[in-house]
Amino acid sequence: MRVLLQSILLLLFTIMIPVEAMAYSYGDPSEEPIAIAYEEMVSYLDNENYGKAEELFGTIKEEIQLHMGNEIVNKVEEAFEEEDKEAIKDHMQTILVLNISRRLGAIEEKFDEVDKNKILIAKANATYKVLSPAVQNENPELDAQLKDEFENALNALGNPGLFGVGEKESNPEGFKTSKENILNDLKQFFDLESVDVGHYAADRSEEESASNTQTWTDYAQLKNWLPILILAVIIIGVVIYVRRKR
Repeated sequence: MRVLLQSILLLLFTIMIPVEAMAYSYGDPSEEPIAIAYEEMVSYLDNENYGKAEELFGTIKEEIQLHMGNEIVNKVEEAFEEEDKEAIKDHMQTILVLNISRRLGAIEEKFDEVDKNKILIAKANATYKVLSPAVQNENPELDAQLKDEFENALNALGNPGLFGVGEKESNPEGFKTSKENILNDLKQFFDLESVDVGHYAADRSEEESASNTQTWTDYAQLKNWLPILILAVIIIGVVIYVRRKR
């Protein structure tokens, strides 16, 4: 019986370790390849290493074409041909703003998909983080305002709660307001004609990406607690049985 108890405890710890590691956070799920590549590209560009920077751009080129079309890609490639560092950065910043637009647009399109939308807004926020230094340098107040709006947008998604605890009603209109504020501010700051990603906005492949890259467990969902609860009941039952036998 002792062996059985030890086996059950070992099984519980084996399951609990990844669950603990994957607790709800803005860790890995928030990583945005385009934003990460941009930061590394800037580092190479600042050292006049256009070759390495262009290699990095090649790793995200397909994704940019898929979601934002060929025009912006062509502009970046032309800037590389001319070794125009500032033009490359400017075009990449435009891409980052458009990426934020598509993430937020995808959330609004299917607002009730809370789990996926939390990932998408984390990715949008991660994208803004690499733009933040440029905004903060020129307009610290705007940077703070944008960060608040991202937080407001996240809160507007609501929370299903756990057993009714921590439940928070969603606010679609509040999210829409924050989304419009974010995009309008970015549009004006970066002097863009539009932040509309056109028909690419209807592309829900980002939803699939969010689903495929989910590496955390949302404890607000009852289903994620069931395996732990079942194991806990089994262990309690075994412990009671062993004590009675003794």
